[in-house]
Amino acid sequence: MNSRVLVLNQDFSPLMVCSVQRAFILVYLNKSEMIRTANGHKLHSVTQSFPMPSVIRLNRYVRAPYKGVALTRQNIFKRDNFQCQYCGTGKELTLDHIIPSSRGGQHTWINLVTACKSCNTRKGDYTPDEANMPLMKKPHKPSYSLFLRELSTHLGNEWDEFL
Repeated sequence: MNSRVLVLNQDFSPLMVCSVQRAFILVYLNKSEMIRTANGHKLHSVTQSFPMPSVIRLNRYVRAPYKGVALTRQNIFKRDNFQCQYCGTGKELTLDHIIPSSRGGQHTWINLVTACKSCNTRKGDYTPDEANMPLMKKPHKPSYSLFLRELSTHLGNEWDEFL
């Protein structure tokens, strides 16, 4: 059963993800409208049956502060598709500073990549150019919708057209 619901702002921009229960309450209290139902799933009370929401849209526009993506180990792994950015393997993953910390490299989205232990050791205290180890793709700071899209792929791509 799909336990997450995509909440859209009044202008159809993605705002957040909430539980089915919270989404149903928002729809039931007429604070939002159901845009898409979960395929064939229903919510049941003692006497009634209701379609289960998958995507809802708020009836009023909500000013939300910019949602950045937190710089965490797991989020860097997600951004890099859980693959070493030097050789492409998915085993024994670690983080690697493109410009090493000892040489003034910062702990930022554009200086951190996913690397396997073997490549990280081989690269050592060098930059990828100095170690002759090119990156598979250039690191970037991901957007909030990119991470919602990642969550969508685990839930069956029901949200794709809204992200």
